[in-house]
Amino acid sequence: MSVTLKKSLLLFVFFSLFTTVGCSDANSSPGSLFATVTPSPQKSERPPAYTFGIIYPMAHSFYEVITQLAEKTAASNSVQLIVKAPEEVSLEQQIRMMETMIKQKVDGIAIAPIDPDALVPAINKAVEAGIPVVCFETDAPLSRRLSYIGPDHYKGGALMGEVVSKLMKGKGMVLVESGMSNTPIQKNRLSGMLDYLSRNTAIQVLEVGYNEGSSDKALSDMERMIDDHPHFDTLITLDILSSSASILLWKAKGLKRNALSFGMMPNVKEALINGQITSVISQNEQVWGDYIIGQLLRAARGETIPVYMDTGNKEMTKDSLALK
Repeated sequence: MSVTLKKSLLLFVFFSLFTTVGCSDANSSPGSLFATVTPSPQKSERPPAYTFGIIYPMAHSFYEVITQLAEKTAASNSVQLIVKAPEEVSLEQQIRMMETMIKQKVDGIAIAPIDPDALVPAINKAVEAGIPVVCFETDAPLSRRLSYIGPDHYKGGALMGEVVSKLMKGKGMVLVESGMSNTPIQKNRLSGMLDYLSRNTAIQVLEVGYNEGSSDKALSDMERMIDDHPHFDTLITLDILSSSASILLWKAKGLKRNALSFGMMPNVKEALINGQITSVISQNEQVWGDYIIGQLLRAARGETIPVYMDTGNKEMTKDSLALK
């Protein structure tokens, strides 16, 4: 990775997380960069009716936006939120955060599990303690979680394949950078896209890289792939780390190729408007925060809740943003 790009990535990560760090307080646990507690009501006000926990897979500006939206719904329903995430993708830290929330006897937990199977015991322990658990972004269907909020990731990958085919008229060469090679999201998303391309197009996938949860690796992977395959037509990034890194790469190299990404976040929206990114597959992330609080509220009240809330996938372009 070039020194300039590496410095740019470090600055990007710092400023992406700055607001997150600034929200931390005395309730933040060691090892958790993204740990916040919504302010408790003033003494003249009634205490919160419920306390819910949200656990993300890592600290990232993508999840900060979801937290902000969840806080709005929580505030109007007398809910206090405890929000935590590992500094980097860490299964061990997620498990510890689950254990801590169980000990705190929160009224509900929402988690985006890094490894759904490995988190089954912790999720089941919470449910057995009387704490309802919902999953979002990634499901843990073998656990006793009550509900899953999020899209079908195989369908999301297939939609990406459709968008690529339309953009490239069914032919050409693409490079792909994905996230962690062993996570269900990335496996399903990649499979959906590759299946669509192989069945419906003559598009050649030159190489698939995996950043394994590292922004630095995402950037160096894409730099190397572009150097190794200078004749490529389109770069496809399948996770939020690769999407953010691709923006820096496009700016630094002044590339005029197509760039397609997953996950709508502020920097991706700006890049879409400025032309660094051609299209984005949104998972309708803007509804996750509201859905999380709504599902936990109903569960805490003893109501039956839907087992699956499909938030869907949709393509976003500069033109579609202009219409909103």
